[in-house]
Amino acid sequence: MNNSLNIFGIRESVEQIEEGRILAPKFDKDGLIPVVTTDYNTGEVLMHAYMNHEALAKTIEIGEAVYYSRSRKVIWHKGATSGLVQKVKELRIDDDQDCLWMRVDVTGGASCHVGYRSCFYRSINFADKAKGQEPVELNFEEAEKVFDPKKVYGDAPNPTQI
Repeated sequence: MNNSLNIFGIRESVEQIEEGRILAPKFDKDGLIPVVTTDYNTGEVLMHAYMNHEALAKTIEIGEAVYYSRSRKVIWHKGATSGLVQKVKELRIDDDQDCLWMRVDVTGGASCHVGYRSCFYRSINFADKAKGQEPVELNFEEAEKVFDPKKVYGDAPNPTQI
């Protein structure tokens, strides 16, 4: 086993988890923990992703976001291909130690593989649902993409599962 994976404590009690000073993350049945990533300066939500033991340990080690891709089943260093590296400024864990909040500075100004700044570039139109219209339409909240994904990634398959 990689020594960097031994940096996490053992989950021993509710008191230790909720009030203690030892990082003892709770990974789900698939060995993953959810991560909400926001812009350090603005607080804007950039993305939601997952980390496994290795990704979290590597993120702590290098100070840059490293995630686990559920669709590709691999570790990915954010920005390794695109250059849109997320420099971690602060990493927090919730009270149960089963969810992470990462505050980052983004090199290149975008975090979404579709080309927008944030992966949350659309909002849900509640008015349609109130009118009984199906399906509910989405509103684009970002007018322009920060980069062209085809130029950055080429014809690589979309990493999102359909």
